[in-house]
Order: sequence, then C-alpha cells, then structure tokens
Amino acid sequence: MSTFPFSAVVGHDDLRLALLLNAVHPGVGGVLVRGEKGTAKSTAVRALAALLPRLHVLAGCRFSCDPAAPDPECPDGPHATTAGHETRAARLVELPVGATEDRLVGSLDLERALSEGVRAYQPGLLADAHRGVLYVDEVNLLHDHLVDLLLDAAAMGRAHVERDGVSVSHAARFLLVGTMNPEEGELRPQLLDRFGLAVEVRAARDVATRVEVVRRRLAFEADPVAFTAAWRDAESATAERIAAARARVGSVVLPDAELRRIAAVCAAFDVDGMRADLVIARAAVAHAAWRGADAVAEEDVRVAARLALPHRRRRDPFDEPGIDDDALDEALREAGQQHPDGPDGPDDGGGPDDDGPGGGGSDGAPDDGRRTGGDAPADPPQAEDTTAPEPSQPDGERQPAPSGAAPGGDGRAAPAPPPSTPFRARLLQVPGVGEGAPGRRSRARTDTGRVVRASGEAPRRAADLHLAATIAAAAPHQRARGRAGAGLLLRTGDLRRAEREGREGNLVLFAVDASGSMAARARMSAVSGAVLSLLRDAYQRRDKVGLVTFRGTAAELVLPPTSSVPAAQVRLAAMRTGGRTPLADGLLRARAVLRVERLRDPRRRPLLVLLTDGRATVAARPGGDPVHDACRAAALLAADGVATVVVDCESGPVRLGLAARVAAAAGGPALGLAELSADQVAGVVRAARAA
Repeated sequence: MSTFPFSAVVGHDDLRLALLLNAVHPGVGGVLVRGEKGTAKSTAVRALAALLPRLHVLAGCRFSCDPAAPDPECPDGPHATTAGHETRAARLVELPVGATEDRLVGSLDLERALSEGVRAYQPGLLADAHRGVLYVDEVNLLHDHLVDLLLDAAAMGRAHVERDGVSVSHAARFLLVGTMNPEEGELRPQLLDRFGLAVEVRAARDVATRVEVVRRRLAFEADPVAFTAAWRDAESATAERIAAARARVGSVVLPDAELRRIAAVCAAFDVDGMRADLVIARAAVAHAAWRGADAVAEEDVRVAARLALPHRRRRDPFDEPGIDDDALDEALREAGQQHPDGPDGPDDGGGPDDDGPGGGGSDGAPDDGRRTGGDAPADPPQAEDTTAPEPSQPDGERQPAPSGAAPGGDGRAAPAPPPSTPFRARLLQVPGVGEGAPGRRSRARTDTGRVVRASGEAPRRAADLHLAATIAAAAPHQRARGRAGAGLLLRTGDLRRAEREGREGNLVLFAVDASGSMAARARMSAVSGAVLSLLRDAYQRRDKVGLVTFRGTAAELVLPPTSSVPAAQVRLAAMRTGGRTPLADGLLRARAVLRVERLRDPRRRPLLVLLTDGRATVAARPGGDPVHDACRAAALLAADGVATVVVDCESGPVRLGLAARVAAAAGGPALGLAELSADQVAGVVRAARAA
C-alpha cells in the first residue's frame, strides 16, 4: 500500500521539523503531537517512517540486533560472529489504545509453557519497534501505567520485563511519536514532561492552503502510484539528508556559551527538573546536524527551546501549554548577555567548570527516566482577590448581589466570582467493586493490579493464569492420569484464572446550585474553589466529568459528560448566578443525564457531587413543597444506585440543615466545604454506606 509522501504534506512546519530532529537524534526523546482531528497528524508520522534508512539486522533475531554491535543481553543471543544478516526497512509499529501490558512489553509464551514445559518469552511491541518508529495514536486515551512503561523504555533505551516468571532485558531504542486530540482529555503533566518535543497542529485558515491540501489528497487517492512517483525526487533528497545528518550528529560540538544559554533559558522559564535542559541540548545538536553545521549556534538553541518548552511550562493541570515567541527571544538575549566572556567571547568547548551534558551529544545517552514528581500537581500562583468578602446574612434574607448585577430576578444573572484558592481534595469513592475503565478512584476488577483470588474461569492470556491454584487443582488427579512422580500433567479444566483488583475511573457529575441564596461573593467563591479542586482530583484519577447547574426556574446541562476535564473548568468559569432554587429540577436533570450515560458507557459507575445549601424554593410540580420534592428526587437517585455526596454550602449563624435532609434521602453523606480537604479522613462514601 502506498504511503502519502512526507514532502507532500502541506504546512505543519513545526511537526515535520520535530519528527526530523528525532529521526536524526533518537535521544531527543520523541514527539507529542497535539491537535484537532483531521490535521494530518497520522499521515505525517507514517510518511516519515518510509524515509528512515534501511536497517542491517541479524537473520533470525526477533529483536533486530545490529550485526555490527549485537546486544550482549539479547534474549535470542548470544549471536555467533558468523551469523548471517539481512536488510529491511525500518518498522512503523502502532500501539492500539486497547493494548494490554503483556502486548506492549511481552510475556510468557503460555502455549509453549504448557505444551513443551519450557519458559519461553514472547516479545511485545517494544521489541518490534526497536530501531524503528513506535506510534501511539490517541496517546491521551492510553492507560497511564502503559504510558509509564512506554516512556521508561524510550528514556532508557531498554525494556525490562519481570512478569509471569520471565526476567528479560532487551534493547528498545525507537522514535516515539504520540498524537492526541486535547478535546478528549489531557495527559498528566508528569507524562507530558517525558516526551522530548511537543507541537500543536491546527488546520490552516488560509483558503489557498486548504485548497492545496485537498488538491494533493484527491490526487493521491485517485492515483497513489503516479502521485508518489511525482514526489520521488523530493523524498529521496530528504532521506539522504536524514542519513547524512545521522552520520554527522556525533561530531557536532556544543560550545559552552550555548550550553549556558540553554541552562539560562530553562531557568528563566522556571521548568521543573533537568530533563528540559537535556532535551534542548540534544535537539539543538540534531538541528545543527540537520542544517549541516559542525557546532551548535544560537539559532539551533532557539528552535530546540521552542519545541521542548511549551508543554513543560504547565504549572497546573488546567494551564494551556504554549510559549510566547517574544518571551523566548528575550530570554535568549538575556542569556547571551549573562555569559562571563560575553556572547562573542572565548569558548573552551567544554572546560572543567562545565557541569552540563558534555560535548555535542556525542553519546546521545538518554536520561534515567526518573519521575520528577508525584501525582498531585504543584499549586499554581493564585490571582489575588482584593475584594473583601461580604458578611454572612441571616437565613431568609437576600444576599447582596455581585457587583454590576441586580439581585433577584430569574433572568438577571451575574457572573460567578473568581474561585478561592484550590486545595488537594479528599478521595470520594463509589462503594462496591466495579469493572469500569482503568483509573485511580474506586475499587474495580481490572486486568492489572494485585491478585485477590482465583476463579474457575479459563485464563484468556498468560498474565491471567493463577499458577498456584492451577497446580493445586491438577495435583489430586496426577495418579489417575498416570503421571505420579513423572512430572505434572495439566488438563484444560485445571486452569484457574487470577482475579485482580485495581482502581477504576468514574463518571463524576457535578450539580451546582447557582441560585441567589448561593450568590454571595464569599460563598460562591468558596464553592467554585471546591469544584475546581474536585475537578483537579478527577483529572488526576482519569474520570469523566459533567456539570449541571440550576438557578431560576430550571436546571441546565452546562457540560455533557466528557473526558476533557479542563473543559469543565472553562464552563465553570462562565457560570452565571442568581434567581430562585429549583433543587428538585437540578436533581432530576442529573438523573436523566446519568441514565443516558449509563446506556453509552454501562461499565463506568457514576458519582454525583451536589453542592447546595438545600434551600429549595421551586417545586417540581404545581403546589408542591420544594424541599419535599427535592428529597423525592434524591430518593429516585438512590433507587437507581447512584452514589451521591452532598456538599452543604449553608453558612451563617442560623442553619436549617436542609442539605442534610437531601443527603439522607439520597443515601449519601453530607459534607461541609471544609471537609473536602484531603487532610480529613478519605473514603467518606464507602464509610457512609458501610454504616
């Protein structure tokens, strides 16, 4: 099948350059491509693989060992010096989103183990991708533990497999490319940092460019052979340039002045750890080799920094990645002026006081891949709120309207005030054991995690085999099978499956009371801060989230359930407040949303987080009691099996405890805003249900 030529891709200069720099110097650490759908992300990656130099590999080696320098730890080794070799194209290996851990790293060959009694290793995709390209489409949807394994191997250049009684280490040096659509959810900052370079791609808004994109694509689809032939000379020239740059990259010099410039720029942008410095140094060396230079210059550092820093500047999960070109130029200029010898002064090419990565990336050794932080993101600088909080009002009195808005009327809403300082939220769990998407919130039966018991079901893969239980099931039958004292004979019925328990991600639906009784600036600011803190927690635990607000006479689905948690933060910031409190309608709307979502994703269990003071003023039916109707709606949610947490936002000297009544009807706990902090005891939903 013909591949769309790399040279024929229109625009996307940063994407093409980032791919080429990694092709020149694999130590750069891969490329993360963020962009909207339909922007030729996959096309560019597949096209680059066709340009990589052909490989010389040892014949029969499943791990693509180089005949000139075979891996001494190759599981298929040791290789004889007279072993034959063959030439083949570099592989493009695609890792599907639904891949399992054993498919990625390899595992015990269960068939050979049972039939031949040998402990044989079945290589995974990391072995297939060695010396080629490993492509992960929709990497943000890949399970976090697989992303960790993937990036560890890319950083160390080796894959270490310790599973199923197999202990194997093999070379795994590949060009790692991940693509993602941010609308479907972001990668955690700790995982973002592990990619060497990152680029943002968008469809061109220029009409002439869009016309050319369509023209070339239609021409390719009409006659792939003729189209590819028309671009053959350009493709050959690019392939030759990649090969020449690869040969030159080891001799490119990284002067001390440019190394100091790299360190100064990283310090100026306040990036965490030292990975950014190393990546920029390697990418600058690769860019110098790509343009045919013998030494790194300021232009190489600028290009490398522009590709390596944007995704490392995020201090908070909800920060948008990116870098301002003017700020980068200013940092480079100031870095040049800070050199002891001046930007044009003498340079020793790596003197004794140079404690950075030495000399032009001569060894290209990757960093050790150690994590630079835990799961919780660093607290971002908060904007100062200079507005004094308004005093609490006695119950039943109208709270002062926010500045610029009249109090009362259902249609006269005001924007919500800025959220208070976010905090580390406590863990809220759905009771019981689920079977949903892997995540980090509630207990669930998963394909990964710790083994909790054996079952009589047949294992579907080697990792599912419960060895001890299988042997125990087979042992009593050995004499009848004529194998007493002569080894163990297994039958299919002896096999036992290991049931594992891990964590799942849930659907966290926020129902936020935005009525007039909640609209006091201090109270709504605290509520917004609490929701933002819970959104961060949902982001880190790989949940889907949705947002329902209610005010005036009806409830509104502000954000349908989505994996893009930052989108919920954007909708929260645009929330309006004021008017009466249709609490029952808000709960019924949440119930309808969860019913539809259960049909779409039946395995993902819901968690409803209701933030209200409980002062319902709008009944669900004419002449009804608003509070009674709200409790009836909460009871319907309980009957549906929805785990509910009510966050009581009531304040002031006189408290009616209406939110607690709603919580009791829903069968869930009622927490104060202060109790959402992780400093309190975790697991309140589970504890409440157990009681």
